[in-house]
Amino acid sequence: MGEKTQNFQAKIQRVAGKIGENKYLKAVSNGLMSTLPVMIIGSLATLFANLNFEGYQNLIESAGIKSILTAMSTMTIDIVALYAVFFIAFKLASNLGEDGSGAAGAGLISLISFMVLMPIINTEDIRAIPFQYLGAQGLFVAIIVGLISARIYMVFINKAWTIKLPDAVPPTVSKTFAGLMPAIVIVIMFAIVGNLFERTEYGSIYAFIYTLIQSPMQKVGGSFGALILVLLVMQILWFFGIHGRLVVNPVFLSVWMPLGVENLNAINAGLEPTNIVHTGFYAVLIGIGGAGATLGLCILMTFFSKSKQFRTLGKLALPGTIFGINEPLIFGTPLILNPIMFIPFVFAPIILASLSYFIISIGVFPILNGTHIAIGTPMIMNALLQGSGAIVILQLINTVISVIIYYPFFKIMDKKAQENEQSSAA
Repeated sequence: MGEKTQNFQAKIQRVAGKIGENKYLKAVSNGLMSTLPVMIIGSLATLFANLNFEGYQNLIESAGIKSILTAMSTMTIDIVALYAVFFIAFKLASNLGEDGSGAAGAGLISLISFMVLMPIINTEDIRAIPFQYLGAQGLFVAIIVGLISARIYMVFINKAWTIKLPDAVPPTVSKTFAGLMPAIVIVIMFAIVGNLFERTEYGSIYAFIYTLIQSPMQKVGGSFGALILVLLVMQILWFFGIHGRLVVNPVFLSVWMPLGVENLNAINAGLEPTNIVHTGFYAVLIGIGGAGATLGLCILMTFFSKSKQFRTLGKLALPGTIFGINEPLIFGTPLILNPIMFIPFVFAPIILASLSYFIISIGVFPILNGTHIAIGTPMIMNALLQGSGAIVILQLINTVISVIIYYPFFKIMDKKAQENEQSSAA
């Protein structure tokens, strides 16, 4: 049985390893993660600009602070696709072997390509770019353009289809001219594509992608069923010693992040957010204490353990677990391939997700505003960033539920550890 388990684990690790090491999926995941500072700045600006207190709103309006916060939000969240397309192309070029300056060139070309696809609104006095496609609605186009433009760029570089200058020319100038030929070809290619889509009933590739691909994917990906499926896959991978979050990150970020951005855009427009599922929902209400919602287990170890082993581990792991960093707990317990802990470790997040989704959907608690939470943000603070003190209450309720879920399984494990310690002492 042990050998079969090891073989099964090895197969899963090989498949997950191929997914996790895929250069294109890594580029999407790492590229979107690189926009985190943009998202945090914009989310904080949105939060402070829309705190629903009449006296506070009057104060920031009269002091001119609201216009500053609105500008910060507009130039971050509302144009996040601009930052994403650059970083996705940059990361892919880096993954394919290009150095820093060359990868930056690939990022710049992808940014230009993204913009030449953009429909221009012409009026009598104004030429304008629609903001809607620079933000959440343009993220899928940003992913596609970033990957395609960077891949074509690397073909030119690897085949040496570039303008070569004499050795006496400074490397910076030489590198710039080396990227000129692929830049011209790629930008012309995307300009032609953009022009062709302008002739269709959609009017732009942005409307085409959003209508036929992004919107349906977000509806499916933001559904309760998809939420449960992602959590199940993530936790089973973790149980077999594979970092589940890294494997599902491309889906986690490319589908759930835009849903959060849509919520923030709605709030900026004075509307109510509508997307329950997004990255903030997971970070605040499901991943309490990290993967497996292990804060409940850590509390049991720290304050209720009768074995010295788990009491010590709990005290050491508790500070990090509050900040969502629970690797010491996962590998120190261990939770990996631990048959006693399989049920709570895999199903605690699913139970918390189900309860949270239901209780928010019926209006008992408000929908979270969609702020993308940085890894390492402590509990309570990450809940407050979602725009309501009520979310803190729900987070604490979920923590108590986590304790209850882990309790019977922890008692079995703790009793065995205590008996082993007594036996060793004797």
